[in-house]
Amino acid sequence: MSDSAILRPDLREKVDAKLNAFIVDFYAEAPYAQHFLNGTDIDLPYYKRHTIETILRIRRKRTIDAHAIRYFTLHDPETAKEWAAYTDDEMLHDQLFLADLEKVGVPADEVYGTDPFLATKLLNGYFLYCLEFEGTPLAAITSSYFLEYTTRLTQPDWLDNLEKTLGEDNVQGARTHVNYDIDEDHTGDVWNVLMTLVKTEEDEARLMTHLDHLYKLFVMYFVEAFDATSKAVAAAEPAGVGAAHV
Repeated sequence: MSDSAILRPDLREKVDAKLNAFIVDFYAEAPYAQHFLNGTDIDLPYYKRHTIETILRIRRKRTIDAHAIRYFTLHDPETAKEWAAYTDDEMLHDQLFLADLEKVGVPADEVYGTDPFLATKLLNGYFLYCLEFEGTPLAAITSSYFLEYTTRLTQPDWLDNLEKTLGEDNVQGARTHVNYDIDEDHTGDVWNVLMTLVKTEEDEARLMTHLDHLYKLFVMYFVEAFDATSKAVAAAEPAGVGAAHV
């Protein structure tokens, strides 16, 4: 994508500070996810379900990105070109995660036959609601920045830890995804697209509100992953034996 200077660095500093705080809060509100960061024994069912959901979220977000491109084609063709390039970069990254899952025994038909979590359905409904009633894809582009920024800060460390248990080859797809985003500076590219939608103080306020809502849905997703896998483990164990989750 473009090599243009970062727009509105003052506002970006405020947004990044908010996202940094979210990362800290996340480990308090979804504490079980922290074992991806520093656990010595990875909960494989939880890891598998998390990765399945990652794939499902990528697949559904590309439909939302198509709506965003359509908006930009009508209002800002240059930005439409930028977002189309970004979407092209991200379009098939679900296959990287799928390759990791297949190495730990989860086939493609199981992944794509899984019903997404409520948080994922609500997230995509939120994007469509905002497109319809706010009139712009601000929420959707905000989500992309949210994920690009927080992924850059958290996922390399998660993968360093996960590969100690799962093996380097079994997280190669996720590692490729993260490294590509960092190498291409997707955070900067997405930020500049986002700033084409932030023109007024009211837009800035909506941006901050979207970040709050996206964070809540993100935490909800990890809580659902814990609930789904812990209940599945409990159901599979003999009577009187507790689940391995803490």
